[in-house]
Amino acid sequence: MQIPLQITIKGVPHSDALDAGIREKAAKLEEFHPRITRCHVTVEESGKHQHQGRRFAVRIDLRVPGREIAVTHEHHEDVFVALRDAFDAAKRQLEDVVREKRGDVKVHEVPQHGRIARLSPDEGIGFIETSEGRELYFSRENVVYPAFERLEPGMPVQFIEELAGDSTQAKRVSAVKHGV
Repeated sequence: MQIPLQITIKGVPHSDALDAGIREKAAKLEEFHPRITRCHVTVEESGKHQHQGRRFAVRIDLRVPGREIAVTHEHHEDVFVALRDAFDAAKRQLEDVVREKRGDVKVHEVPQHGRIARLSPDEGIGFIETSEGRELYFSRENVVYPAFERLEPGMPVQFIEELAGDSTQAKRVSAVKHGV
């Protein structure tokens, strides 16, 4: 870890076993993501329940490049069970981050909305005015529905903005159907 592990214990008597358990589990997280830049673990007693005794909460705040992960696990009578479950959840989230970075997880882009600003049918190109007032280029090949020839200025559309060379352009352009 680039920043030392931070441990905060509230309302729970400090023990070497608890401290060692936290350090061991935090070190194990680095096997799943070697570039953890922050790890703060908070263990606290979240109250006593009349029939179930003591209850513990474990919060783990992790930071890796480009992402912050927060896990809170509550309501366990055994602090070590709460610790285990919280670190297991943090491990799963780190694994998801690694899969996403490798491209194993497909991230769907959210379509944006705009209107056809102008068309040049002879060249097979057009421009969309975004809701922020910017204009984006698109070509005939980037139109999904209806056919390029059926588009008209002022028509509401949705699209995905993508980097193309030094600028951005609209891809997967489609007319917004009425009632959507």
